[in-house]
Amino acid sequence: MPTDMKAQLLEIFHRRHACHRFDPSRSIPREDLEFILEAGRLSPSSFGLEQWHFVVLTADEDKKALEAACFDQPQVGTASCDVVILAKLAELDPDNPYVERLLAREYAGEQLAAALANYRTFHATTDVTAWSITQCHIAAANMMTAAAAIGIDSCAIGGFRPDAVSQLLALEPGRYAIALVLALGFCAEPGGEKQRLPLAELVQYR
Repeated sequence: MPTDMKAQLLEIFHRRHACHRFDPSRSIPREDLEFILEAGRLSPSSFGLEQWHFVVLTADEDKKALEAACFDQPQVGTASCDVVILAKLAELDPDNPYVERLLAREYAGEQLAAALANYRTFHATTDVTAWSITQCHIAAANMMTAAAAIGIDSCAIGGFRPDAVSQLLALEPGRYAIALVLALGFCAEPGGEKQRLPLAELVQYR
Protein backbone atom coordinates (compact mmCIF):
# COMPACT_ATOMS: atom_id res chain seq x y z
CA MET A 1 0.00 0.00 0.00
CA PRO A 2 1.40 3.44 -0.90
CA THR A 3 2.66 5.46 2.05
CA ASP A 4 0.28 8.32 1.31
CA MET A 5 -2.70 5.94 1.46
CA LYS A 6 -1.54 4.61 4.83
CA ALA A 7 -1.29 8.16 6.13
CA GLN A 8 -4.74 8.97 4.78
CA LEU A 9 -6.29 5.95 6.49
CA LEU A 10 -4.61 6.75 9.80
CA GLU A 11 -5.82 10.35 9.54
CA ILE A 12 -9.38 9.08 9.14
CA PHE A 13 -9.04 6.89 12.24
CA HIS A 14 -7.55 9.78 14.22
CA ARG A 15 -10.34 12.12 13.12
CA ARG A 16 -13.25 9.79 13.84
CA HIS A 17 -14.73 10.30 17.29
CA ALA A 18 -17.96 9.63 19.15
CA CYS A 19 -20.20 12.63 18.54
CA HIS A 20 -22.45 13.31 21.54
CA ARG A 21 -24.61 15.98 19.94
CA PHE A 22 -25.29 16.54 16.27
CA ASP A 23 -26.42 19.64 14.41
CA PRO A 24 -30.10 18.81 13.72
CA SER A 25 -30.29 21.39 10.91
CA ARG A 26 -27.86 19.45 8.71
CA SER A 27 -28.95 16.37 6.77
CA ILE A 28 -26.83 13.67 5.20
CA PRO A 29 -27.26 13.54 1.40
CA ARG A 30 -28.94 10.31 0.28
CA GLU A 31 -25.95 9.25 -1.84
CA ASP A 32 -23.62 9.65 1.16
CA LEU A 33 -25.93 7.59 3.37
CA GLU A 34 -26.04 4.84 0.76
CA PHE A 35 -22.23 4.91 0.57
CA ILE A 36 -22.07 4.31 4.33
CA LEU A 37 -24.64 1.51 4.14
CA GLU A 38 -22.72 -0.06 1.28
CA ALA A 39 -19.63 -0.17 3.48
CA GLY A 40 -21.70 -2.17 5.96
CA ARG A 41 -23.06 -4.47 3.26
CA LEU A 42 -19.57 -5.28 1.98
CA SER A 43 -18.20 -6.14 5.43
CA PRO A 44 -16.79 -9.61 6.15
CA SER A 45 -18.98 -12.07 8.03
CA SER A 46 -18.57 -15.50 9.59
CA PHE A 47 -19.62 -18.24 7.15
CA GLY A 48 -20.45 -15.41 4.74
CA LEU A 49 -23.94 -15.25 6.25
CA GLU A 50 -24.22 -11.45 6.37
CA GLN A 51 -25.84 -11.47 9.81
CA TRP A 52 -26.94 -7.81 9.68
CA HIS A 53 -30.12 -6.01 8.73
CA PHE A 54 -30.21 -2.20 8.68
CA VAL A 55 -33.22 -0.08 9.62
CA VAL A 56 -32.72 3.63 8.87
CA LEU A 57 -34.77 6.14 10.88
CA THR A 58 -34.99 9.70 9.56
CA ALA A 59 -38.36 10.99 10.81
CA ASP A 60 -38.09 13.28 13.83
CA GLU A 61 -40.76 11.41 15.78
CA ASP A 62 -38.99 8.09 15.24
CA LYS A 63 -35.61 9.52 16.26
CA LYS A 64 -37.11 11.03 19.41
CA ALA A 65 -38.79 7.73 20.29
CA LEU A 66 -35.49 5.95 19.72
CA GLU A 67 -33.71 8.53 21.87
CA ALA A 68 -36.09 7.72 24.73
CA ALA A 69 -35.38 4.01 24.22
CA CYS A 70 -31.64 4.79 24.37
CA PHE A 71 -31.81 6.29 27.87
CA ASP A 72 -32.34 9.81 26.47
CA GLN A 73 -28.94 10.09 24.82
CA PRO A 74 -29.20 13.36 22.82
CA GLN A 75 -27.03 12.22 19.93
CA VAL A 76 -29.80 9.81 18.92
CA GLY A 77 -32.46 12.50 18.63
CA THR A 78 -30.23 15.15 17.03
CA ALA A 79 -28.66 12.86 14.42
CA SER A 80 -29.50 13.29 10.76
CA CYS A 81 -30.46 9.63 10.84
CA ASP A 82 -30.13 6.62 13.08
CA VAL A 83 -29.28 3.19 11.74
CA VAL A 84 -30.56 0.40 13.94
CA ILE A 85 -28.42 -2.63 13.19
CA LEU A 86 -30.35 -5.84 13.72
CA ALA A 87 -28.64 -9.20 14.15
CA LYS A 88 -30.36 -12.00 12.31
CA LEU A 89 -31.46 -14.96 14.41
CA ALA A 90 -34.25 -16.89 12.69
CA GLU A 91 -32.51 -16.84 9.30
CA LEU A 92 -29.44 -18.41 10.88
CA ASP A 93 -31.25 -21.61 11.84
CA PRO A 94 -29.57 -24.48 9.93
CA ASP A 95 -32.94 -25.49 8.44
CA ASN A 96 -33.75 -21.99 7.21
CA PRO A 97 -33.40 -21.71 3.40
CA TYR A 98 -31.39 -18.53 3.94
CA VAL A 99 -28.39 -20.53 5.17
CA GLU A 100 -28.25 -22.86 2.19
CA ARG A 101 -28.84 -19.98 -0.25
CA LEU A 102 -25.85 -18.05 1.04
CA LEU A 103 -23.54 -21.04 1.51
CA ALA A 104 -24.39 -22.17 -2.03
CA ARG A 105 -22.67 -19.05 -3.36
CA GLU A 106 -19.34 -20.63 -2.38
CA TYR A 107 -20.02 -24.36 -2.26
CA ALA A 108 -21.78 -26.86 -4.52
CA GLY A 109 -22.64 -30.57 -4.46
CA GLU A 110 -20.82 -32.58 -1.80
CA GLN A 111 -18.93 -29.48 -0.64
CA LEU A 112 -22.22 -27.73 0.07
CA ALA A 113 -23.52 -30.74 2.00
CA ALA A 114 -20.33 -30.80 4.07
CA ALA A 115 -20.52 -27.05 4.70
CA LEU A 116 -24.13 -27.33 5.84
CA ALA A 117 -23.24 -30.19 8.19
CA ASN A 118 -20.34 -28.21 9.60
CA TYR A 119 -22.56 -25.19 10.12
CA ARG A 120 -25.21 -27.29 11.86
CA THR A 121 -22.63 -28.50 14.38
CA PHE A 122 -21.36 -24.96 14.89
CA HIS A 123 -24.88 -23.60 15.38
CA ALA A 124 -25.70 -26.25 17.98
CA THR A 125 -22.65 -25.42 20.10
CA THR A 126 -22.62 -21.61 19.79
CA ASP A 127 -24.35 -18.72 21.52
CA VAL A 128 -25.95 -17.68 18.24
CA THR A 129 -27.30 -14.37 19.51
CA ALA A 130 -23.91 -13.21 20.78
CA TRP A 131 -22.19 -14.49 17.64
CA SER A 132 -24.61 -12.71 15.32
CA ILE A 133 -24.30 -9.46 17.24
CA THR A 134 -20.48 -9.54 17.04
CA GLN A 135 -20.72 -9.89 13.27
CA CYS A 136 -22.92 -6.79 13.15
CA HIS A 137 -20.28 -4.86 15.08
CA ILE A 138 -17.82 -5.53 12.25
CA ALA A 139 -20.25 -3.90 9.82
CA ALA A 140 -20.80 -0.98 12.20
CA ALA A 141 -17.05 -0.31 12.46
CA ASN A 142 -16.70 -0.22 8.70
CA MET A 143 -19.69 2.10 8.40
CA MET A 144 -18.23 4.54 10.92
CA THR A 145 -14.89 4.56 9.11
CA ALA A 146 -16.61 5.11 5.76
CA ALA A 147 -18.62 7.96 7.26
CA ALA A 148 -15.49 9.62 8.67
CA ALA A 149 -13.80 9.33 5.28
CA ILE A 150 -16.45 11.58 3.71
CA GLY A 151 -16.72 14.03 6.60
CA ILE A 152 -19.74 12.56 8.38
CA ASP A 153 -19.69 12.05 12.13
CA SER A 154 -21.04 9.09 14.05
CA CYS A 155 -21.71 7.62 17.45
CA ALA A 156 -22.20 3.94 18.23
CA ILE A 157 -24.92 3.45 20.84
CA GLY A 158 -24.81 0.21 22.81
CA GLY A 159 -27.07 1.40 25.63
CA PHE A 160 -30.74 0.91 24.83
CA ARG A 161 -33.87 -0.82 26.06
CA PRO A 162 -34.29 -3.77 23.68
CA ASP A 163 -38.03 -4.12 24.31
CA ALA A 164 -38.64 -0.44 23.57
CA VAL A 165 -36.58 -0.54 20.37
CA SER A 166 -38.32 -3.73 19.26
CA GLN A 167 -41.70 -2.12 19.86
CA LEU A 168 -40.72 1.01 17.94
CA LEU A 169 -39.61 -1.05 14.94
CA ALA A 170 -42.50 -3.54 15.25
CA LEU A 171 -40.05 -6.43 15.11
CA GLU A 172 -41.25 -9.98 14.71
CA PRO A 173 -40.44 -11.86 17.95
CA GLY A 174 -37.41 -14.11 17.66
CA ARG A 175 -36.35 -12.95 14.22
CA TYR A 176 -33.70 -10.42 15.26
CA ALA A 177 -31.62 -9.25 18.18
CA ILE A 178 -30.76 -5.55 18.39
CA ALA A 179 -27.01 -5.26 17.91
CA LEU A 180 -26.33 -1.54 17.91
CA VAL A 181 -27.72 1.89 17.16
CA LEU A 182 -25.52 3.98 14.89
CA ALA A 183 -26.23 7.72 14.98
CA LEU A 184 -24.99 9.63 11.93
CA GLY A 185 -24.82 13.32 11.12
CA PHE A 186 -22.67 16.41 11.54
CA CYS A 187 -21.32 17.10 15.01
CA ALA A 188 -22.48 20.36 16.61
CA GLU A 189 -18.99 20.89 18.07
CA PRO A 190 -15.57 19.73 16.85
CA GLY A 191 -14.17 16.65 18.50
CA GLY A 192 -11.22 16.83 20.84
CA GLU A 193 -7.87 15.15 20.44
CA LYS A 194 -8.20 11.38 20.29
CA GLN A 195 -7.02 9.63 23.44
CA ARG A 196 -5.81 6.04 23.08
CA LEU A 197 -3.38 3.79 24.91
CA PRO A 198 -0.03 3.32 23.10
CA LEU A 199 0.59 0.18 21.05
CA ALA A 200 3.36 -0.83 23.45
CA GLU A 201 0.76 -1.24 26.17
CA LEU A 202 -1.69 -3.14 23.98
CA VAL A 203 0.37 -5.45 21.77
CA GLN A 204 2.40 -8.50 22.66
CA TYR A 205 4.60 -10.20 20.06
CA ARG A 206 5.37 -13.88 20.62
